[in-house]
Amino acid sequence: MSLAPQDKLSRSPIYRQLAELGAEFAEVAGMACAMGFGGGLEAEVEQAKSLAICDLSALPRAGFKGREAQSWPAAQGLVISPDNNMSLVQDDGALVARLADSEVLILSDLACESGLCAAITQAWSPDPDPGVYPVPRGHTNCWFMISGGHADALFAKLCGVDLRPHKFPLGAIAQTSMARLNGIVIRADLGRADVGGTLAYHLLTDSASAGYMWMCLLDAMAEWGGAPVGLTALREMDT
Repeated sequence: MSLAPQDKLSRSPIYRQLAELGAEFAEVAGMACAMGFGGGLEAEVEQAKSLAICDLSALPRAGFKGREAQSWPAAQGLVISPDNNMSLVQDDGALVARLADSEVLILSDLACESGLCAAITQAWSPDPDPGVYPVPRGHTNCWFMISGGHADALFAKLCGVDLRPHKFPLGAIAQTSMARLNGIVIRADLGRADVGGTLAYHLLTDSASAGYMWMCLLDAMAEWGGAPVGLTALREMDT
């Protein structure tokens, strides 16, 4: 039986829209997460390979800003790109994104097996001054993943940055305007490239505007038959 998102104190900012679309919910990291939409796993995997959107707002994420935003996380064991606007996958599957010299973003793996977000948040203390302060990304930003062979064409309708794979490599980050909202786009393909991975992008934007962004993306992807999928399908693909 699907979990009712209202039964959880913490839930996605678009849980009502998800429920209206027939989402089946389960608890993920203490939140109600849309795991599927009733069409079956195989169908959702095929959808995700063509063009799909998935709400990942239940998954852990964290951020830090400050003059030591590179050195302090590195001292906690994070592997950070030497270049701004690039991300690196950690040994436990988490993604560490270097947004600027003074800012880093950490995203959980899709399986939620990484404890990195919780560990680094717990490691932070204001005394003595570590030179960084936490950014509550779990509250301030919603988190979607857009996947499939038409994903770059979808973004071309909404964003001025060229996100085509040959111009926007794996791990690259664009901090840009998306459907007239500020957003962070990170290329993070699903599955292994050597066995035919699927083009995919993380998109984080303001939680207060999550419903607007969700509807903009659904409307824009209709041209290619895009549709929402649940987390179960993405986990199946990301093996």
